[in-house]
Amino acid sequence: MANEGSFEASQKRSDEIRADLTAHPEKYTMLTGDRPTGRLHLGHYFGTLKGRVELQNMGARTNVLIADYQVITDRDTTDQIQDNVYNMVMDYLACGIDPEKTMIYTHSAVPACNQLMLPFLSLVTEAELQRNPTVKAEMEASGHELTGLLLTYPVHQACDILFCKGNVVPVGRDQLPHIELTRTIARRFNNRYGQVFPEVDALLSDTPLLPGLDGRKMSKSYGNAISISMTAEETAKRIKKSQTDSERMITFDPENRPGVSGLISTAAICTGRNEVEIAEEIGMGGSGALKKYVTEAVNEYFAPIRERRAQYENDFDYVKDVLHEGNKRANEIANQTLAEVQEAMGMVY
Repeated sequence: MANEGSFEASQKRSDEIRADLTAHPEKYTMLTGDRPTGRLHLGHYFGTLKGRVELQNMGARTNVLIADYQVITDRDTTDQIQDNVYNMVMDYLACGIDPEKTMIYTHSAVPACNQLMLPFLSLVTEAELQRNPTVKAEMEASGHELTGLLLTYPVHQACDILFCKGNVVPVGRDQLPHIELTRTIARRFNNRYGQVFPEVDALLSDTPLLPGLDGRKMSKSYGNAISISMTAEETAKRIKKSQTDSERMITFDPENRPGVSGLISTAAICTGRNEVEIAEEIGMGGSGALKKYVTEAVNEYFAPIRERRAQYENDFDYVKDVLHEGNKRANEIANQTLAEVQEAMGMVY
């Protein structure tokens, strides 16, 4: 039998939750979020945003965190952070996240959530934090030294999930260690002080990771990403500039032709078509025909989203109100949870 922390066991639980969600969405509280380090792109949209909207519309309790404090885990500046946060709210709204159904809030605005860090830190060992592969990956990717905040990043995430009694977190396979540690913290707290927190499970995404236009991981720093906020013209320019290769015949071969295949994958996910089928259709049309096809596929798919986004850009007061309301609700929930924690620990004076 697979152990509880294994990928197989997590996948099994995730499949069971997916099946149950359609029948009993009210049993589930979902927490997910993003770090406001730049504009959200197509990888974010197909990887997480689309799934969040589906969960929200199913009737699960959905919460979306803009993790502004987590920007400083591996960065030395908060330049642009306010602009990034507001742009993120606009992207969320344009993609279909409804503030009447989903709480959108920022880390730094919810002190009681962050106050859970202190009791939670007492429940984990340094070795458990050092072992977390995601922390190592983040450190290597940023080239930053290991700060205390980056080391305790998984505990911070546990606070985010547990303050609103979250019991499902949509993640990719690489994030499973975070969920495992969150479950460990919740159990240790409950065993030591009394039942306060729920069991947490991963809701594993079945969407394949969308590569960037050059076949590498989609990233703003690589210049291979199409942002949700780009115009149709900016999208066309970005696709036109993307690297392909000298071979005229278009084939889908991610290993040997990463640039061509990255473009085909983008078109496939926007049209719902098969990659090989698209490649065969373009055939000897070469990279010019491929880029034209990809540009049309992306712009057609995102036209209604971008139209909604333009409306929010012209109603900035509404965007600010959405965040103020979300922060207010998050504070009410966090204060309630912190009161339960203090009660359980005998710290009510």
